[in-house]
Amino acid sequence: MTQTTGSTYRIEKDSMGERQIPETAYYGIQTLRAMENFPISGLKPLPTYVDACVLIKKATAIANGELGCIPAEISQAIVQAADEVLAGKFRDQFVVDVYQAGAGTSHHMNVNEVLSNRALELLGDEKGNYKRVSPNDHVNYGQSTNDVIPTAIRIGALVALEKTLFPALSDAIAALDNKAEEFQDIVKSGRTHLQDAVPVRLGESFRAWAQILSDHLIRIERASEDLMILGLGGSAAGTGLNTHPQYCDRVAQLLSRLIDQPLRPAPHLMAAMQSMAPFVNVSGAMRNLAQDCVKISHDLRLMDSGPKTGLKEIQLPPVQPGSSIMPGKYNPVMAEMTTMVCFQVMGYDNAIALAASAGQLELNVMMPLIAYNLIHSIEILGNTLAALTTRCLEGITANRDRCLAYAEGSLALVTALNPHIGYLNAAAVAKESLETGKSLRQIVLERGLMSSEELAQVLDLEEMSAMPEAKIN
Repeated sequence: MTQTTGSTYRIEKDSMGERQIPETAYYGIQTLRAMENFPISGLKPLPTYVDACVLIKKATAIANGELGCIPAEISQAIVQAADEVLAGKFRDQFVVDVYQAGAGTSHHMNVNEVLSNRALELLGDEKGNYKRVSPNDHVNYGQSTNDVIPTAIRIGALVALEKTLFPALSDAIAALDNKAEEFQDIVKSGRTHLQDAVPVRLGESFRAWAQILSDHLIRIERASEDLMILGLGGSAAGTGLNTHPQYCDRVAQLLSRLIDQPLRPAPHLMAAMQSMAPFVNVSGAMRNLAQDCVKISHDLRLMDSGPKTGLKEIQLPPVQPGSSIMPGKYNPVMAEMTTMVCFQVMGYDNAIALAASAGQLELNVMMPLIAYNLIHSIEILGNTLAALTTRCLEGITANRDRCLAYAEGSLALVTALNPHIGYLNAAAVAKESLETGKSLRQIVLERGLMSSEELAQVLDLEEMSAMPEAKIN
């Protein structure tokens, strides 16, 4: 490293030559080249993804230090630098665009350089003196982009799931279950094909949504188990070249403790490095959840539609004015936002599937795209569910009178008459009711098809809308 005279730059060298690096920068020459090569989106690596990479570097530094592969003082300095980044420092130093060199080498070297230069400072040396602490020879000892990046995707996704999505999904389920209990005695008209159907309980509509989300939580948890199998230790092509014999097991144990997950080495490191199937599996489970979240969001908007010309069976909490020109208008903005995010998650899933299919031989070079899309999907959907729960689901109220009026006025009540007067008679009653405006009860009595006592028993809305288990009890 050569310091320029009277300037704020340092000179760094790599295999391609020399470049000036801002003296304040903790990134180095390879990061600078990536910044110049990829001014694409302005999107920088997600903090969770940075943390995942740094956690790997911390674990590998500890393992390589304990195994005698790198000097103990350098191991300790790298670990301390990693802890500082994990505590929130130097975040502005991770600067490589999401769309970058295949496999993620640019971002990987960005991480290596930042930790190397901070370790140098901690050892009382100057940034850029890579002869003492090298991004490649020390921070990256026994590693390759090819095994670090797929491991970082696994770690980042697991952390995001545990920190963001799983808690938010659980809270949404709890909120829906609470509303199910609150609205259990309210009868409303069911609707199929957006047409009148037999009566249902409003509470059961909410309970159904809670069950749908509970099923998705189980699916995503199962899919995430694949993320716990690591190819770290495979080095460049899965053979473990330049790694200590104990390194693979040691680093998996260390990472397990760092993120509190039961991680383990893959039975075949080459396979774990080549296949993106675990990420496609988790992303697919996320897409599945997103699709049902869209359905639930649409249901909430329909049931709240109005207030004068729509269903208005429920009231979603008004959280902001809904129009720049129409006073007093409130829109279902939380449900609308949820749908937009879900569409983005579905789009990310499609891109992940395409990227996962684009591997060749010993490597998939589309991993930066997979990393960003998968972790971002988890985090934005988790944040969305958290906001939807606190700003919408928990504050929903029911319009009891409107629900009952629709239930009592539904022509679909004639369905309950089928066993007693037959399908054709029931259809004729429904047709006459629609044409004349007479009630079903009046027409049945006028035609002498049933007695008033029989009708009262058959057209009992409470009984008709009860779920099977409730009828048994």
